[in-house]
Amino acid sequence: MALFRAVLFDWVGTLVVPKWGPAQGQPRGALWIERSLRQLGRDPSEPQIRRISEALSAAGRRPDVEQGWRQADASAASHRRGYDRWVNAAGIDSALAEEMYAAFSDPADCRFAVDVEPTLAAVKAAGLKVAVISDIHFDLRPGFVKNGLDAYVDDFVLSFEHGLCKPDPAIFHVALDALGVRPGEALMVGDRSGYDGAAVEAGVATLLVPPLTQVSEARLHLVPAACGIASP
Repeated sequence: MALFRAVLFDWVGTLVVPKWGPAQGQPRGALWIERSLRQLGRDPSEPQIRRISEALSAAGRRPDVEQGWRQADASAASHRRGYDRWVNAAGIDSALAEEMYAAFSDPADCRFAVDVEPTLAAVKAAGLKVAVISDIHFDLRPGFVKNGLDAYVDDFVLSFEHGLCKPDPAIFHVALDALGVRPGEALMVGDRSGYDGAAVEAGVATLLVPPLTQVSEARLHLVPAACGIASP
């Protein structure tokens, strides 16, 4: 018998590889930066990618930039303000900044981990409900549709649609209410202790996994085990 009636999944870092994350042997955000440079017909060489990556990393450590990102996903407008402050601090020109933002906000550009579909299928086959709960500034649903995963998800709770961001316990309650379950009947699965781990403040048991850096990394086999159901 399953131990829970529902599973709440974080999105980036848990189900998909972050666009602005570390990749083995590459600068942070290398694929994202390279794609944007190619779209503009610019030099996509490794030195150029590294220069941009390092400038963004340095800018991201500035206190004013960090402040600009706090609660930025509460709306599309606030996220754009935080992004603009970041790229301006990094000295990114406007054309590249626009192209990067378009790529950054493309819901169809999702690199799902290899174990996402079998895990979601196993959870649904056991009769559990599924919600995706994410701090995000755009609609994730098209990415799930493109990858044939939308049928596994009962509801999407996206911060910009509710004006709420993790670690506010209220956003977890939105997901619970949408699925019609109580806090003790759900498991939260995420990769960030300070954000996804805050589900415990809403009374939700939480499983934290290391953040994804490559699609080949399999972490989600832990989910069926935690739910007391058969693994895929």
